[in-house]
Amino acid sequence: MLKKITHLAMISAVACTFVGVEAYAATKWNVSVWGKRRAFTEHVEKLAELVSAKTNGDFTMNVSYGGLSKNKENLDGISIGAFEMAQFCAGYHRDKNPTITVLELPFLGVTNLNEEVAVSHAVYKHPAVQKDLARWNAKLLMTSPMPQYNIVGTGEPRDTLDKFKGMRVRATGGLGKAFEAVGAVPTSVTATEAYQAMESGVVDTVAFAQHAHLSFGTINQAKWWTANLNPGTVNCPVVVNTDAYEALSDEHRAALDDSIDEAIAHYLENYGKLLEKWDSVLAEKSVQKVSIAESEIAAFRKAAADPIREKWIADMEAQGLPGQELYDLVMKTLNDHRASN
Repeated sequence: MLKKITHLAMISAVACTFVGVEAYAATKWNVSVWGKRRAFTEHVEKLAELVSAKTNGDFTMNVSYGGLSKNKENLDGISIGAFEMAQFCAGYHRDKNPTITVLELPFLGVTNLNEEVAVSHAVYKHPAVQKDLARWNAKLLMTSPMPQYNIVGTGEPRDTLDKFKGMRVRATGGLGKAFEAVGAVPTSVTATEAYQAMESGVVDTVAFAQHAHLSFGTINQAKWWTANLNPGTVNCPVVVNTDAYEALSDEHRAALDDSIDEAIAHYLENYGKLLEKWDSVLAEKSVQKVSIAESEIAAFRKAAADPIREKWIADMEAQGLPGQELYDLVMKTLNDHRASN
């Protein structure tokens, strides 16, 4: 009898030990991004570093570059809890995240990365936007601010709107609509497919921010680059699975939330260094720097900005979404940000 009691006590002690381990188990998140580590992912890497440091290694993130999902499927992966955090771009699937595509409208007038952060985060906080992403069990965490896109191309420089006609351009979202408005033929191949599309002649030109032209090799195919076209950019949020976020301990959730601003600041500093050396990259690779005449840019803006914006607002309102309110929020945030600086 004594042996039986002792045996039961040992089992109970072992069980309690496992319960204790389970209760205080370290939190490990998988994060799905794509390509390779670059300026575009530095805030994700910094966030992982900060969270681990603040929790003494008790909350860690495994940042996977394409090993968990295809970039166009990251939002789907978040929705089913295949991983806890992911980065995606709104233009990859506009129907899945219509509200944040306001940030991809052409010629919004955003001129730098700090402004891009301000307008993005203001939109992310809007109730309609949060409800939109909640359909995918996704919580918007932070943006991945990018400068205005410009195009690299093969052959003769496309420096007038007439030369844009028939131009096959890799451009997604609102940018694709903008180029289409002046007679170009946009295609939405993913960033990882852009080099091959350019190399094989599927596209003549590729619209990217500077870091992507470097990271995905399109600069190596290029003969020229537009220095001042600046038609807009794409918006690429970092989101977390809502269930995973809510399951965090108070300490771990605070470590995550309190690290966002610092991660963004690191991103901006790092991207600034890339922009500073861009001209030397062009010279090194013998890529001609092409400036578009202001009259051509004005004509582009007239053809693309107003009609695309008005159609976007009408489409959103028809879906019961506050399109005009979201656009006005972007403009107000932009003006307020400039006034405060």
